Amino acid sequence: MTIDLLSEPAVRLSLVATGVFFLSGLLTGVWKYLHFARSADATAPAYVDIAHRASLMYSFASLLLSAFAALSAWSAVVDFWAVALPLLFFAGAIVGYVVHGLLRDTDNQFRRPHTVGPVALPRHGLLLFMVALAAAEIGGFVVLFAGVLRTLGLV
Repeated sequence: MTIDLLSEPAVRLSLVATGVFFLSGLLTGVWKYLHFARSADATAPAYVDIAHRASLMYSFASLLLSAFAALSAWSAVVDFWAVALPLLFFAGAIVGYVVHGLLRDTDNQFRRPHTVGPVALPRHGLLLFMVALAAAEIGGFVVLFAGVLRTLGLV
């Protein structure tokens, strides 16, 4: 029995995200280089560098999610949400890094008080975001990994 993997919503979503994140990595790489070229010490702001690296890493993580979704034994709906939630947080992280890079407002977003530009974030806002991020990213992958293990007959 063959399955048209490109018709699977989770696979399609993760492949599109792979392209978006990889393109983001390429574009932020140019942005990083322009900072190198203009600065006396050939450096870029911390969050320009972080946005570049994270975009590249998340592009490959998204590709991994597509492979696991394609092989998962679970339903299309379960696979979709197991892919969509981590991708949402990958994207949110990249956007946050780009914003900090543009604003040059910090070299450590975890330093208190937590701010974005002149705006102070709620005291526990970053903690709650990080807990939700960990739950979504780890939880989504665990669901997909269990689906692959099921397909392989290991669980």
